[in-house]
Amino acid sequence: MGSGKFTTQEYPKHPFLLPCEVLIESLQTNDETGLSPVKAQEAQGSYGPNKLEGEGGVKWYSVLLKQISNAMILVLVLAMALSYGVTDYIEGGVITAVIILNVAIGFYQEFQAEKKMDSLRALSSPSAAVLRDGHIVTVPSAEVVPGDIVQVKTGDTIPADLRLVEAMNLECDEKILTGEAVPVAKDLKVDFSNNNELETGVGDRLNMAYSSSTVTKGRGTGVVVFTGMYTEIGRIAASMQGKTRKPNRSLSRRKGGPMQPAKGVALRVWDGIGQFLGLTVGTPLQRKLSKLAYILFGCALLLAIIVFGVNKFNVNKEVAIYAISTGIAIIPESLVAVLTITMVVGMTQMRKRRVVIRQLSALEALGGVTNICSDKTGTLTLGQMITRKAWLPGVGMYSVNNAEEAADPTKGTVSLGPAPDLTRGGEDKEKKPFDRDAPAVSWDVASEKTTMVEKEDDTSSSSESGDAVPEMTAELQEFLRSTALCNLATVRLDKQKEEWQAIGDPTEIALQVFAHRFQLGKKTLQEQHGWTQLAEYPFDSSIKRMSVIYQQRQTDNVHIFCKGAVERIIDLCTTIGTGANQRPVTDEVKAEVLDQMNRLAQQGLRVMAIAQRQHTTYDGKTELSRDSIEKDLTLLGLAGLYDPPRLETKDAVKECATAGIKVHMLTGDHPSTAEAIAKEVGIIPPNPSSLPISLASSL
Repeated sequence: MGSGKFTTQEYPKHPFLLPCEVLIESLQTNDETGLSPVKAQEAQGSYGPNKLEGEGGVKWYSVLLKQISNAMILVLVLAMALSYGVTDYIEGGVITAVIILNVAIGFYQEFQAEKKMDSLRALSSPSAAVLRDGHIVTVPSAEVVPGDIVQVKTGDTIPADLRLVEAMNLECDEKILTGEAVPVAKDLKVDFSNNNELETGVGDRLNMAYSSSTVTKGRGTGVVVFTGMYTEIGRIAASMQGKTRKPNRSLSRRKGGPMQPAKGVALRVWDGIGQFLGLTVGTPLQRKLSKLAYILFGCALLLAIIVFGVNKFNVNKEVAIYAISTGIAIIPESLVAVLTITMVVGMTQMRKRRVVIRQLSALEALGGVTNICSDKTGTLTLGQMITRKAWLPGVGMYSVNNAEEAADPTKGTVSLGPAPDLTRGGEDKEKKPFDRDAPAVSWDVASEKTTMVEKEDDTSSSSESGDAVPEMTAELQEFLRSTALCNLATVRLDKQKEEWQAIGDPTEIALQVFAHRFQLGKKTLQEQHGWTQLAEYPFDSSIKRMSVIYQQRQTDNVHIFCKGAVERIIDLCTTIGTGANQRPVTDEVKAEVLDQMNRLAQQGLRVMAIAQRQHTTYDGKTELSRDSIEKDLTLLGLAGLYDPPRLETKDAVKECATAGIKVHMLTGDHPSTAEAIAKEVGIIPPNPSSLPISLASSL
């Protein structure tokens, strides 16, 4: 795992199973003052730098050796030696030129790529805020050692594996480890005493923060427990660098019987020969070229033997020269040069597209791709949410048009229209949040069905026209107040740069920007309307909701504001709407709300429910259970958030389809939302029902 000259980083149990006090005592640190500079320096010498192995500078001789050590070059070297041996200097000179050209081109391209990778590593060297002798100091991440107390906040990159001792609304993006796009909310109250390391996955260890993950929300403090190759990201790097031994290579008699040591040695020797000859390592193309080289070498030997045989093995100088020349003639000296130049051309094209290729052989793997599985949020889409729709029961549907900048509440227009009539049983004509181009991939769809879809689109776009700004109503004010206060995002105007800036989760930014469109942002409500936060119940992925308790200074009224998944919020509501539009929640009302949610989801929108209720007097000190707070709520409305696809996504999907590559979208969103986005970027046709049943079911 780590270098043998450094102290092994190990504990009686994994740190997430141990109390913080035990870890702090074991590491001889202090959660209030941290390590002293002397102890930190000693730990640096004991544990080594906090970086992964293989991050050092590129070594030119290793790149050169890799260019020389392949089967085709070795065969050409042998052919070159034989040519010079029989004084065929022209043939030998040609082969020498081919070898030098091939090695020089490959060495130059890969060495330049390695140097660019080193430059990128230098640009991305992060730092960490650590507690040393009671003072917060910023040090390079490579100098962080086990026992350091590290503070992290929104936007920071975790420098090492931390056992958290404090967390305030802390969420970390750990997709680099788990593949999950949704940030993980950290919780120090979770009891892992009855768990073990194997049963609890990396993403479920809520009291740990992992190296190379990023903080998307909140702040926290933790003690460093693992650094370098002992971190979770280091374990992954070690597993990729290490070589898994093939079966039956063990030398233990217990595993394979008394003959196993001899069998294991023989197989290991065979593997070594195959690796040396290039027959068992490398890409498929490299292995095929190695086989071709040795086959041609065998044919050359066979031809030489035939020549000797024809002369009854009466070998003189003329016969030897003829035999060697015949054998060399079968070897394609230019093949290596042609392949190398072809790879270099491909590498140059990739570089023009701002892609650094470290090895020429990587182009072969890229050319063999047949399927691409892509995450939706932040990859196919921008990862910047915009509130496109807001449904208020009894009022109608608010629509935001022409808003392309997620953080700017001044861009775009807001219009109010009637909500889709769900009692008629017909299909909602509003299919899309705004006009879109044709799908990226052409599908064989009947012309009459295509015409039908186009008519629906025209109806949708015409229904959203108009620049009239809706007036403020009591229902809208209640909805915006709950949206802005039950929110951790910050939206502000940078007057120097004259641009809007937003910090926080993209979902909360979208809701906060929507409230700012009506001048009812969180800061305005707190400073001008006298709302003060008393308590917060952070978002929990298991219940999919968040709640806050606020009090208004002028009236001493205490309100509970809540937002979350529609299916979870509606079950906590006893009424829906406000004022004259308020009515009790019945099964019919629930069905109406869920129908509205489905129609918003079919437009590619992520749907959030907004709710509130007035609470009795609360002093802000008494700790109330979540269940006692999140009940008897009033549903104020639904918000439809749109994450627009990247401009280049549609063309990229089209190019993949043209090249015969299938694109698959991975997402945890509502199926209707995922389907709408997939249609928009061209992954699936706009009307799957027009396709054959077998093809439609596979989609």
